[in-house]
Amino acid sequence: MSEFLSVVFGFPTIVFSILLAVVLVYWVLAIVGLVDFGESTIDVDVGQHADAPGDDLGVIASYVVAFGLSGVPFSIVVTLLVVVGWTLSTFAGIWLLSWVPTLALQIVAGLVVLGLSAALSLVITARLVRPLRGVFVTRYGTHSAALVGQSCRILTGVVDEKQGRAEVAQHGAGINIRVWAPSPNTLRRGSTALILEYDATTHRYLVQAAES
Repeated sequence: MSEFLSVVFGFPTIVFSILLAVVLVYWVLAIVGLVDFGESTIDVDVGQHADAPGDDLGVIASYVVAFGLSGVPFSIVVTLLVVVGWTLSTFAGIWLLSWVPTLALQIVAGLVVLGLSAALSLVITARLVRPLRGVFVTRYGTHSAALVGQSCRILTGVVDEKQGRAEVAQHGAGINIRVWAPSPNTLRRGSTALILEYDATTHRYLVQAAES
């Protein structure tokens, strides 16, 4: 146990351990509804991120496509990257770094393990993400007014100008949509809302709390 802890809190695994702690805090906040894990889906559609600089979007999109990390929420991709990297680095620390004799060589070997763990985590995460894409497909109406006027059920802890998701019942199957509403409002997870309008640029629906 002591060997395991020394590896987890030693270099290079400590880098992934810190990131893992951040990820765990994020998911605790997501569980209690303070953040929306599904809102930040990785997408290469520049039109959906018009506020970001074009050059930065091009670079981000190229990496997303190149590594095969598109199609799922960003939070899930980051979680998988950190967990895989932490696992690889931990095993390398237990099985390999413990045999490195001097401090200087341990630092060099640690840097190599850190780089290899990060690189391999990209490859492995891309494999893991592939079967998950179908789960997070967001379906939109066939035209801008397809769902306007219908009611929906809020899925996220809060709905404001930046985040929000809801589900619309359609022929027995729920359609997951991105929604927003001016703050402050009474919309919470489980609330019923009315869809007022659709923004084709951002693929978001303006909603308001339904009258009880």
